[in-house]
Amino acid sequence: MVATPEKATAIESISAFGQARSSVEGTPLSSDELRKIHAYWQACNYLAVGMIYLRDNPLLKEPLKPEHIKKRLLGHWGSSPGLSFLYIHLNRVIKKYDVDAIYLTGPGHGAPGVLAPIYLEGTYSEIYPDKSEDEEGLRKFFRQFSFPGGVGSHCTPETPGSIHEGGELGYSISHAYGTVFDNPDLISVVVVGDGESETGPLATAWHSNKFINPIRDGAVLPILHLNGYKINNPTILSRVSPEELEDLFKGYGYTPYFVEGSDPESMHQAMAATLDRCISEIRKIQQEARSRGTATRPRWPMIVFRSPKGWTGPSYVNGRKVEGFWRAHQVPLSGMNNNPEHLRMLEEWMKSYKPEALFDDTGKLIDELKELAPKGDRRMSANPHANGGLLRKDLRMPDFRKYGIEVPKPGQSEVSNTQPLGVFLRDIMKMNPQNFRVFGPDENTSNKLDAVYEVSKKFWIAEYLPEDADGGELSPDGRVMEMLSEHTLEGWLEGYLLTGRHGFFSTYEAFVHVIDSMFNQHAKWLDICNQLSWRADIASLNLLITSTVWRQDHNGFTHQDPGFIDIVVNKSPDVTRIYLPPDVNTLLSVGDHCLRSKNYINVIVSDKQLHLQYMDMEAAIAHCTKGLGIWDWASNDRGEEPDVVMACAGDIPTQEALAATAMLRAEFPELKIRFINVVDLFKLQPDTEHPHGLSDRDFDSLFTVDRPIIFNFHGYPWLIHRLTYRRTNHKNLHVRGYKEKGNINTPLELAINNQVDRFSIAMDAIDRIPKLKVAGAHAKEKFKNEQISCRHYAYEFGIDKPEIVNWKWPY
Repeated sequence: MVATPEKATAIESISAFGQARSSVEGTPLSSDELRKIHAYWQACNYLAVGMIYLRDNPLLKEPLKPEHIKKRLLGHWGSSPGLSFLYIHLNRVIKKYDVDAIYLTGPGHGAPGVLAPIYLEGTYSEIYPDKSEDEEGLRKFFRQFSFPGGVGSHCTPETPGSIHEGGELGYSISHAYGTVFDNPDLISVVVVGDGESETGPLATAWHSNKFINPIRDGAVLPILHLNGYKINNPTILSRVSPEELEDLFKGYGYTPYFVEGSDPESMHQAMAATLDRCISEIRKIQQEARSRGTATRPRWPMIVFRSPKGWTGPSYVNGRKVEGFWRAHQVPLSGMNNNPEHLRMLEEWMKSYKPEALFDDTGKLIDELKELAPKGDRRMSANPHANGGLLRKDLRMPDFRKYGIEVPKPGQSEVSNTQPLGVFLRDIMKMNPQNFRVFGPDENTSNKLDAVYEVSKKFWIAEYLPEDADGGELSPDGRVMEMLSEHTLEGWLEGYLLTGRHGFFSTYEAFVHVIDSMFNQHAKWLDICNQLSWRADIASLNLLITSTVWRQDHNGFTHQDPGFIDIVVNKSPDVTRIYLPPDVNTLLSVGDHCLRSKNYINVIVSDKQLHLQYMDMEAAIAHCTKGLGIWDWASNDRGEEPDVVMACAGDIPTQEALAATAMLRAEFPELKIRFINVVDLFKLQPDTEHPHGLSDRDFDSLFTVDRPIIFNFHGYPWLIHRLTYRRTNHKNLHVRGYKEKGNINTPLELAINNQVDRFSIAMDAIDRIPKLKVAGAHAKEKFKNEQISCRHYAYEFGIDKPEIVNWKWPY
């Protein structure tokens, strides 16, 4: 069924291929344009097959032999023809409409379908001169693919024009939308694999269209590529009725256009007509909004593109269906060294693309096809937005010192640590209205960052109700991005950063685990980018983890998990940083440093509740610069060897360690205690393992070589052991941290359950200090009795004792 031009309608068939069927009618390509665009696609398919199979004889100038074939065949053919088909059609509209576009591919394993047009338009050879546009360069281009010392089978960072690898499925849509925020002229075309469409993050990310302001933002053109199968199963969306599929995307708020078939000539015409319609609709939406100056939520176009899996490949192999079936997913033909029939089929397959008519004698794409690609930066593979560091500008930053608080004496006053940071972020947003956004899953107010709303509301372009005016925090001009999906927010932020902008993300500690794997993928991306001289540095990804484990007494066990930092430690030391500032001024110093940094993932752990304040601004800056250090005001060992080292990292662990120190000093005035606070967690590692690490000499000087160390830690205790296991005095290091003991407790009771409370720490110190093992018995009894009393008080009154809640540093 063909729709009228005014309305997009679902096609009738869900599986039949052949002559194209599409929602948009028309044959915009002349016979010459059709011939050329098909030939260009043939060249792409030839290169895609060559990447998977060949290590030599790249133009088949001699009969194909086993020694020309890679010994190990790796790669994914199935989605590659569809990806290159879309790429070359996008090239046509880029030239026709002068479109500024980039290309994101969710089916990351389809890299041959992306690498091929990138090579043909010349960008690959410009960046990698040894992969030149000639026979020898083509041989090297083929050989490197999925080959030791070469490139992977995804759209990895080595791929020009790529900002989305697709190594893990589900994030292509959110990445694409992040790229167009504050990029009014950019169109990000994102291809979603039908296997990828089954993931939770992808399903939610379709709602990103409700966060686009057509006046100031660019546009995303999603293309759902239905080729019917995953690795060896059908895909859900390929097997629902066309009407149901159309209703699904209309329900998401899109205008879906359908293109389906396998006949190349009619498919080229159908896709050309459909893309013309989509680009025209996008331009019309933007022009209308920008001319009237009023932003409303439009129905953006999207495309459902159905083509056979492994299109143009072998139809049957060994009598079993391949093209249009899951067997085309990876390598359709194998066993070339001992299967002459498969070798013959491969040669026949590759020659079906007529390489002798596509490449000249030197191995370069013939001139009349070369003309089809856009020029210069208009090539999607050379677009500066896909190498965002080229466009990145440093943030204009206010002096963070102005936002600090007065601390006349350590440990006397309480302030919410994150609230002044919110004021700092407010002014950064005010000074950088086009390239800085704050992201959070409906929690910025809860996290005490609500000062940002004074300069920018929450973005909202959907329906308003009268009561929404109460609070006044919603606006289509807002730049604070809130949605109850950590996946989508993280994807937006990554896309925003990768295209040259800056951002800040805060979330609850227990639920930052939702983006564990997204963090992993971004860390791997940055790590590879650090090895590529042509990739310009982007702004760091800054994560504030708050509403932390030690103040989740009201939400209970489900909200108590400090383990995200354990995940961070697994990644490359070249891209990861972890900070645990204990008070306002250290948090501001850390925040300023992180927002100025590049090519890192900075994880800041800081609770939002009231906490004791310890350092004035100058002391905080010095402390953060060192990353850890002795707090002289809490120590009494100057000029002497300490009896015990009391160390801590994190706000509540610091408070409890200080309280334990005060208790011990009161009971044993002659006891010498050294108090060390850690802000930069990686300082604990040796400098041979992490660029922030301390030398063994400095570590031994601080932590001694033979004295007991009681380390009170914010997270799981074994992480500190992991970071310090090679240190001289590790045998005397005793770490206390969260041990999965929690429920609806008072703050102190939660600490007691996990033995990070002041009483447990003080008793542990007595046990570890030789001269107190016997002499300290009375003090231990006293501390144990006080601990029992505090627990009983909590069970009777539901709160902690006033002397605990109101405790101050006494010295």
